[in-house]
Amino acid sequence: MSEAPSARPRWTLPPIPAVLLAVVSVQGGAAFAKELFPVLGSAGTAGMRIGLSSLLLFAAFRPRLAQFTRAQWAAVIPYGVVLGTMNLSFYKALERIPLGLAVTLEFAGPLGVAVFGSRRASDFLWVVLAAAGIAFIAPWRGDVGAVDSVGVLLALFAGGCWAAYIVLGGRVAKVLPGGGSVATGMLFGSLTVLPFSFAEGLATRLTPSLVAASLAVALLSSAVPYTLEMSALRVLSSRTFGILMSLEPAVAALAGWVFLREQLTGTQWLALVCVSAASAGAALTARRGPPPVEA
Repeated sequence: MSEAPSARPRWTLPPIPAVLLAVVSVQGGAAFAKELFPVLGSAGTAGMRIGLSSLLLFAAFRPRLAQFTRAQWAAVIPYGVVLGTMNLSFYKALERIPLGLAVTLEFAGPLGVAVFGSRRASDFLWVVLAAAGIAFIAPWRGDVGAVDSVGVLLALFAGGCWAAYIVLGGRVAKVLPGGGSVATGMLFGSLTVLPFSFAEGLATRLTPSLVAASLAVALLSSAVPYTLEMSALRVLSSRTFGILMSLEPAVAALAGWVFLREQLTGTQWLALVCVSAASAGAALTARRGPPPVEA
């Protein structure tokens, strides 16, 4: 009797290319989202992105909300609110400053989490290096090439939200593991952002083509990178993952240049290099722990 043929192994992307593709997907999605600002508004685009992402994740993971305990609700609701606030403030920053600079400034959040509480000299070096990068971007008085100060503050606020998202995400993972936690967090993120979206006139601006474009943003910015990152994290160490993620500011700057025709000055590129190097250094010397995953 002949043996039954074995099932073919399912093809998967190697972990490092998967993370790199996730980075490109996130920043390409952000560039595409910015092109929707003139017709949907920044808050409207943020609401469509996170709302559609929530629907996609709910369809994929089907969390059983009726079975959640009080402790799980207490963990996932603040997580979702911070997630929504992070997305809204980042898109508001994109209205005012180039994509590459917004991502560079936002990286101050996860970098702060990586070195918080550390007493090692190397970690203070990364903080100084990142602070130098942010100082290069800061809109000093009399600087002809200064960027919008409100945009800078919004991007830094988004970075603070990203830091809180990492901390709260760690708590959620302890009481509600799996993709259901992210899907539920996205739901509360949507409830946080959508009031601002409708206040900006989202309901009167939507057309079938804009819904389709928003779905593409949701796929590029959330569904595709989340899937790729979760697959890669089963194999990669958090250190390697963090180093690869430090490429995000550079990829964002390139996406802004290619798709949005955004030009950075030499000083701004220097700032980007400083923050990326600080992020990579912090990841290289960090103790083992969960890496920051951008929502």
